[in-house]
Parts: sequence; structure tokens; C-alpha cells
Amino acid sequence: MNKKDRPIGVFDSGIGGLTVLKEIMKEMPDEGTIYLGDTARVPYGIRSPETVIRYSFENTRFLFLRDIKLLVVACNTASSVSLGNIKNSIPIPVVGVIEPGAKAAVMATRNKRIGVIGTEATIRSDSYTMSIKAIDRDVEVSGLPCPLFVPLVEEGWTEGDVVTLIAERYLKEIKDKGIDTLVLGCTHYPLLKEVISRVMGEGVRLIDSAVEVAKEIKEILEIGGLKKEHKEHKDKPLREFYVTDLPERFLEIGEKFLGQKIEHIEKISVSS
Repeated sequence: MNKKDRPIGVFDSGIGGLTVLKEIMKEMPDEGTIYLGDTARVPYGIRSPETVIRYSFENTRFLFLRDIKLLVVACNTASSVSLGNIKNSIPIPVVGVIEPGAKAAVMATRNKRIGVIGTEATIRSDSYTMSIKAIDRDVEVSGLPCPLFVPLVEEGWTEGDVVTLIAERYLKEIKDKGIDTLVLGCTHYPLLKEVISRVMGEGVRLIDSAVEVAKEIKEILEIGGLKKEHKEHKDKPLREFYVTDLPERFLEIGEKFLGQKIEHIEKISVSS
């Protein structure tokens, strides 16, 4: 297959990476995509770094063997602990979600107080703090783990009294820090954006890395001569989805979020 015609591979621990996929499809509608959601082993945020690295390599191998031209690690936890290892393991561009979000946050803040919410593993890694301070060392960064957010999204609970109460309980601590910018440091969290925004108030800007990631991918493809050429009369771009458990639940939430029918979905195993 011509290098330009190869698809973009995307993996996440579950459905959260669809926030990144949606922006990729919006920014580059002609590009084919293969999405892998490791739904059997979600959430990654409570796992040890060694386990997350092993999962990430297994997901990477699965997608690389499908002749992708670029890999997106659409999981903040995996990006935090395994991105460097993945980049060194395959001969194609690899894009994570940490640096694009950090850049957007530094550009957005006015009072140099940025909050980051994410899984326990992401916050523990300090990856956002290091990335933000590498851009502007004067920025004060406050990190807060919100472990219940991922299972809520995976269950399709993205609104309602229970979600609001949990968000209020979690976010009070970081709200009291006087931040004006909040990084949604997990690809699941944008699905809770309305609730989080309401709890944080109008004065706090939310940063969703997905938009910035899509822009970076487009730039990499253009610079590397890998961008698919637009054709007036063309077949529909490849849209394949793979999960490691419960495709029915993924379909229900995924189609609602993407706003389109998922025609090709398959349950597979990626473990060695």
C-alpha cells in the first residue's frame, strides 16, 4: 500500500480516545483510521507503570501489524509512562497527548495557575507539570487525581446528580487553588466537560488536548509527505474499531459520541 494511503492508528484504554479520534476525523476527513479500545483492562490509571508499559506495547504491536503510518497514544496514562519506549520501538511517527495539552494550557492561562486532573498514574508521573514548566517555569501547576471519572464514562454516566456530586467532591480542592485554566488530563474527561465546566465556573478555561493533538498529527503528515491526497471521486475512508471486551457497550456510547454509525467493530485479544 502507498504510504500516504495507510491509516492512522489510535489506541486508548477504552472509549475515551474517541475524543481524539473525533478531532482527527474532523481535521483530516480523508484519512483512514483504526481505533483500538482496551476495554477488557480499563482503567489504566490504577495500574503500575510496568503494567501500563506492557499493555501499551501489546496495543502498539496490534496496530503496527495493520500497516499504520502514524500511531496516536490517545491515553494520558500510557503517554505519561510509555511514550518514549513506544517511540523507540517502531519506525513510524508516534504522537502522545501530554505535550499538546501542556502547550495549550500555557497559552491559555492569564494568572499562571494551571490545574491538571487525571488518573492516579498520570498525576503521579508529574508528566504535565514537567511539560508545562519546560515551557514556562513560572507557572504554578496543581495536579489532582479523579479516579472515578473513567469508570463513570465507561458506564455511559456523563451527566446527572451522581456525576455532579462526585465532580463537586473532587474538584473543590483544585478550585480552591485559584486556577484559571484546567487541563482535562485524561481522554475520558472531555465526555464530562459540561459537568466539570459547571462545577469549576465561568472563570476557568478547560483544555481538551484532542484538538491540539489533531493539529499536530496533520502537521507531521504534511511535513513527512504522508498526508493522504484528496480525490473528488473516492471511496469512504477506512474506519475500523477493535475492542478487547464488550463491543455492544462500546457501540452504544461510541456511536452517540461520534455522531455516526460504527460499521466495523471486532472483539480481539492483544495480550501475549
